[in-house]
Amino acid sequence: METVKENLINNYKMKTKNNGIKMPALGFGTLIPDPVLTISATLNALKAGFRHFDCAERYRNETEVGQALATGIATLGIKREEIYLTTKLWNTNHRPERVAPAFEESLKRLQVDYLDLYLIHTPFAFQPGDEQDPRDDKGRVIYDRGVTLEETWAAMEALVDSGKCRAIGLSDISLEQLKPIYESARIKPSVIQVESHPYLPETELLEFCKEKGITFLAFAPLGHGIRPGIIDNPYVVKVALQVGKTPAQVLLAWAVQRGTSLLTTPKTAARAHENFDISPLPEEAFEEINRIKIRERFNQVVNTGVPGFIARGN
Repeated sequence: METVKENLINNYKMKTKNNGIKMPALGFGTLIPDPVLTISATLNALKAGFRHFDCAERYRNETEVGQALATGIATLGIKREEIYLTTKLWNTNHRPERVAPAFEESLKRLQVDYLDLYLIHTPFAFQPGDEQDPRDDKGRVIYDRGVTLEETWAAMEALVDSGKCRAIGLSDISLEQLKPIYESARIKPSVIQVESHPYLPETELLEFCKEKGITFLAFAPLGHGIRPGIIDNPYVVKVALQVGKTPAQVLLAWAVQRGTSLLTTPKTAARAHENFDISPLPEEAFEEINRIKIRERFNQVVNTGVPGFIARGN
């Protein structure tokens, strides 16, 4: 088994036990509203060393990410097979007959002929159609009660069978929602992507993933950038001073050191280099972060399927 140090030094690789495909532990999340910034930030991430890119139909910028990756492959001497590329099935496409067409459209926008990972974005099905956020006349989300998560998962399995998708998984899901899918699945989830950081360690879910050989992929490891927040926590700041790293680097190292992969979204070249330049924490420093007692979820999408960040106190 790789040590944390080997994991970090060896191109930040972490092997998923289900299918043997290596996912770089440090991933670049592409949730960036501005199209021009999406392209520049994705290219900066490539130049900094990121090889794991996480996209989504919902983000409405797969075209720009695909353009940036194509440019990087053409100009930076990077091969497609060096990139671990993920995107996600949106809530309005849970009906089995909509899964493959949605997948194919994502492939076209990303300018690739296969995906390393395809995730069900949330376990909630919305009314099918072109409107990503269907609402009734009172502004309430219209859910689709005519399809089960198991039916959607079976359609995801067919994508793996086709050879165009190397692995499948779920995002924004609780342990209680995950267990029945895991038990009934013909092709087991390879990756689970959820919000996780020292304020929301998701320890029980992480332990389940380790037991079942599922890669735990943490988003918002820096707390969605909410200030004051995790990055300003006195324990984190103390450790950063002790080890000569920035608070962001400490939080990212902590996430990898506990056995998770992670996603971060640096929007400048300087931030991309900072976020990629992490190293293992001394054991006492790692435990210092573990002693943080605050518990808080910043994004309630896991409860509703509706994206959005909920600031502290709101």
